[in-house]
Amino acid sequence: MMKTKQIRLQSCVCCDTGSDVSRRSFLAQAVGAGAAAAAGFMALPALAQTARDRIDVHHHFAPDFHRDAVNARRGGLRWPKWSPQMSLDDMDKNSIATAMLSVVQPGTWFGNVEETRKLTRQLNNYAATLVRDHKGRFGLFACIAPPDVEGSLKEIEYAFDTLHADGIGLLTSYGTLYLGDPSFAPVYAELNRRKAVVYVHPIAPNCCKNLVPGIPVGSIEYATDTTRTIAHLVFSGTTTRFPDIRWIFSHSGGTLPFLTGRFIRLADERKPAFLPNGPLPEFRKFHYELAQGNTPGQIAALLKMVALEQVLYGTDYPFRPGAEVNAGIAAYGFSAAELQSIKRDAALKLLPRLKA
Repeated sequence: MMKTKQIRLQSCVCCDTGSDVSRRSFLAQAVGAGAAAAAGFMALPALAQTARDRIDVHHHFAPDFHRDAVNARRGGLRWPKWSPQMSLDDMDKNSIATAMLSVVQPGTWFGNVEETRKLTRQLNNYAATLVRDHKGRFGLFACIAPPDVEGSLKEIEYAFDTLHADGIGLLTSYGTLYLGDPSFAPVYAELNRRKAVVYVHPIAPNCCKNLVPGIPVGSIEYATDTTRTIAHLVFSGTTTRFPDIRWIFSHSGGTLPFLTGRFIRLADERKPAFLPNGPLPEFRKFHYELAQGNTPGQIAALLKMVALEQVLYGTDYPFRPGAEVNAGIAAYGFSAAELQSIKRDAALKLLPRLKA
């Protein structure tokens, strides 16, 4: 009996948020459970129940039909094992109330407009069904492909007005085009009009595959492509032309926090009229989530660049479990109030529908 109790207690510790409050709460529950056990009651199973309160803004869905469509065009794609139930199980293990669904890279753009539109609509309908069938557990960052401007405008209308999506999901680059490309302006004008939340996920760019022997492209280039596209958005004037778009960038902004000095110098040399105070005010407007960006150094660098209120919780499931980011933010030593902002409150300001 004692061995069984220890296993259960250890299982609960793994779910700890890392805050002082949660640790005190756990210890109090453990003491209470011990007293109950001594009195002949088996109270320990209740310890395994943790409150679901996190909002995961970086959570992928990866249906088989998307994998098959991508492999038919590119072949050899490594695809994560995924199902809706797998998502829900990981969410429950890691106290996640709601996960914002976004497509797995490489998205839907392969150069053929009709194929892109068909696959994009199929993915958005699929995700919207999950949102409907699992009330309160999922939200949707709908997929579009900006190189197809006309198709993107139609899909934005459908996503918001028919599917009631929470925002739009983009990739950092599409072929050779980064997000500051002027051809995307009509898409941004519509997103700006709607004051849309736009979540951006990186992709391995065409330029930089297989550069370093033995190092997977995602280990370096994903973070770097996020920085490239942020710089392009800011230095092209896109973010100042469309100020009502609310941007979320993945992985603590990639390498951006470590390169701010170079971008400040670039703005000082060029002196663009739309950046009278340099790029930092634009960088500080954006939101950043912590999936694969939650080591102490990454968090510290990010928080030197932006306010805590701009920092969101994200897991990168199914590529990473929720336990990874939970451990990262626990190790950093946030206060209970700071942790509450990261795991829920900051997201609710962007996505008020989730309050219901």
